[in-house]
Amino acid sequence: MFQYHCLNNISKIGLQRFDEKYTETDNAANADAILVRSAKMHDMELADKLLAVARAGAGVNNIPLDKCADRGIVVFNTPGANANAVKELVLASMLLASRDIIGGVEWVKENAADPEVGKLAEKAKSKFAGNEIAGKKLGIIGLGAIGQLVANAATHLGMEVYGYDPFISVDAAWNLSRSIHHIQDVNDIYKNCDFITVHVPALDSTKGMISKEAINMMKDGVVLMNYARDVLVDEDALVEALKAGKVKKYMTDFANPTVVNVPNVIITPHLGASTEEAEDNCAEMAVKQIRDFLENGNIKNSVNYPNMDNGVCTDAARITICHKNVKDMIRQFGSILSDEGMNIANMANKSRGDYAYTVIDLETPVNDKIMTRIESVEGVLRARIIK
Repeated sequence: MFQYHCLNNISKIGLQRFDEKYTETDNAANADAILVRSAKMHDMELADKLLAVARAGAGVNNIPLDKCADRGIVVFNTPGANANAVKELVLASMLLASRDIIGGVEWVKENAADPEVGKLAEKAKSKFAGNEIAGKKLGIIGLGAIGQLVANAATHLGMEVYGYDPFISVDAAWNLSRSIHHIQDVNDIYKNCDFITVHVPALDSTKGMISKEAINMMKDGVVLMNYARDVLVDEDALVEALKAGKVKKYMTDFANPTVVNVPNVIITPHLGASTEEAEDNCAEMAVKQIRDFLENGNIKNSVNYPNMDNGVCTDAARITICHKNVKDMIRQFGSILSDEGMNIANMANKSRGDYAYTVIDLETPVNDKIMTRIESVEGVLRARIIK
């Protein structure tokens, strides 16, 4: 039996994926797994029992990844589960930036009491006229789950799409329309595109990437869209560019004091993944990953340990080991098992940075003495018996 704890409201559609082997606990100290959305975990006491944390979403800046890794706690996220929701919001933002739809709607509200509102609207509508997005150049920085969906959808809207991602995955490349121009230098997007949208994670290497220098390279009247993370944009430089007319509109999902009262900024209250479908998808993926890890020892979409898929164990026993990525670990594990007369049916080991993960399938059951010896190896962070 396993117990899970939810730090935020998690979609019931997702939680229904847990079967009778799982019960929900109100006390995080009793949980084998934690599901979280936006709750801050950095100051949270992590129980010795905790094995996994699953973020029902993509960003994990609210989770202490290294602290978890050092405790042998595997952290998952759900990339792509909310991608369509964000894609649709980005497409809406381009339309809102191109035509003053919001201004027109507000005008109608302000004049609603006038019996001649229909005639007045015909005279006033020229103030809200804009441009079509068909034929415009869209630059996409980051071609992951969201970026590729935006790229493909924009081509169907008649846009000329340019994509930049030096780390694009094979799967993402296959999913992209052949009409999308793959750019090798991000500066080409800054210089040539009418719309620019950013879809990269918040890393030390990406924070502030939309800098004053980058903005200065952009076309006059560019529309900049940020539905990834607010820290990607130097907002002080952005405000200067908006006031100067260099940037026509800034469309973002992140409200903060720097931009909330600036003209030509349209801000949504972090709505990117806030659809019923996205929340269901994220929860379902999070639960599926937790179950596969707890029941089979498999890791998919971890952000602090390597991915590992050994399927369902058909042998007598399976041991999983979270450990430091240092030399001689595999030899020590093998030596312990050999000393105890155990025959290894299958072994897999992968590393990710400072951490590694080993899965060992055995032909005979495992006893407590073996586990005690494995846990005593210097560098082992957590070992457990799956079967």
